[in-house]
Amino acid sequence: MYHASFKQLQALLLVARHESVSRAADALHVTQPAVSLQLRMLEEAAGTPLTRRVGRGIQLTAAGEVMVSFAERILGLWEEAADEVAALKGVISGTLRIGAITTAEYILPPMLVKFTTERPDVRIKLKVGNRNEIVNMLAKHEVDLAIMGTPPHELRTNASRFARHPMAFVASPDHPLMNRKRITLADIMETNLLVRERGSGTRTAVERLFKEAGYPLRIGSELSSNEAIKRMVVAGLGVAFLSMHACMLEVEAGLVRMLPMQGNPIEADWYVMHLIDKPVPIVAAAFQDFVIESGQAEVRAQLRAFHKEAVKSRPKSDKATAAVRR
Repeated sequence: MYHASFKQLQALLLVARHESVSRAADALHVTQPAVSLQLRMLEEAAGTPLTRRVGRGIQLTAAGEVMVSFAERILGLWEEAADEVAALKGVISGTLRIGAITTAEYILPPMLVKFTTERPDVRIKLKVGNRNEIVNMLAKHEVDLAIMGTPPHELRTNASRFARHPMAFVASPDHPLMNRKRITLADIMETNLLVRERGSGTRTAVERLFKEAGYPLRIGSELSSNEAIKRMVVAGLGVAFLSMHACMLEVEAGLVRMLPMQGNPIEADWYVMHLIDKPVPIVAAAFQDFVIESGQAEVRAQLRAFHKEAVKSRPKSDKATAAVRR
């Protein structure tokens, strides 16, 4: 096999990603003939076709799939090398590839803004999905760091707790349950309970909650986004189990309130993690340190309204107990 250039490998990667030479050219900010030329030169170097035209799109041949796999690793190593050299000069640079469960997208932006403001050479590639999707991204090395509520048992990770994660049953202030002095899980069972899809962190948490209490989980509606659930709650169409990070704006606006029930909210932990058997890029290690050191303070600042709401929603007996403890 003859020598190939980084430009040729990059052209192949983008053509494989977009399944189109023209879209790859747009991504590279070059002309379509320039991308076609890079592909042709790479195929000559490999001695075999790497792509085939199917209809209006382009697919990889078996050799092309092999080449793409190695191209990703080669270009990734080159980028890591550049970051290492920059770090020797005291500059943190490179692409921060981070995956976060859907709920974490509410807490991450302020942290990313603060981190990158102090490190202007850092680029961000943030991928958001449910828990199963983020675990798969981490396993496939598509992200270097992951943020979620519970470290995956199926992967060997180095996971660090960095903040508390309150989740609660919430409803519209006009919901009939809001008029009761104390609510139990048995009462929740009789409502239209709105939950996320299987594989999400809050869905797993609410399933565990009902199982430990010995109650069957009766789901009223299953939705794939926090935004859809919140809109239904605000409209008075049911009770939801959500992370308080996801509904802080609605709480502050008085559109949503926590139900007055003992043990509401439930607090878990936020974790930041990386694979044990994969070297952590310098930029990812720097962000992990940043999150561990300042994550709790950032989250606490975001949840000021939640703490006020928690006091209002707490049953009277709980408030009296809290007063005695103080």
